[in-house]
Amino acid sequence: MDRKVLDLWVGIFVAVGLGALLVLALQVSNASTTFNTAESYTVVAEFDNIGGLKVRAPVRSAGVLVGRVESIGFDNQKFVARVVMKLDKRYQFPKDSSASILTSGLLGEQYIGLEGGADDELLTDGDRLTLTQSAVVLERLIGQFLYGRAAEGGSN
Repeated sequence: MDRKVLDLWVGIFVAVGLGALLVLALQVSNASTTFNTAESYTVVAEFDNIGGLKVRAPVRSAGVLVGRVESIGFDNQKFVARVVMKLDKRYQFPKDSSASILTSGLLGEQYIGLEGGADDELLTDGDRLTLTQSAVVLERLIGQFLYGRAAEGGSN
């Protein structure tokens, strides 16, 4: 094979490999899933523990992407994490909806799951969700399990 043809094939192989790495990086970072922020409203929720939740994490309801986490902060008075979410205006939720921090996928990506309530009034821009469930922290579960086992073994 001619040297120029071999160099061309190596270049094509490298370009395809870099493209595949870019696609993989976009999937891992949630940048590949788009969300229209032009028509959205903001909702705030407070959690005792957010685990590994990150800004731009998905907000899903029934598996459908309905928004993204806009910001995460800490409330110095209540000692809780304050999560601000931007939800698409196409999806309206009742005021008594609940938010939970859930985990999906092999990489342990965390997202917020919204469950609609039964209230007649709908959430509007700036509303606060009061029914929240914090992230399940694996280390805490293991500690509780081991502590429970130790307590059972010590009483016999």
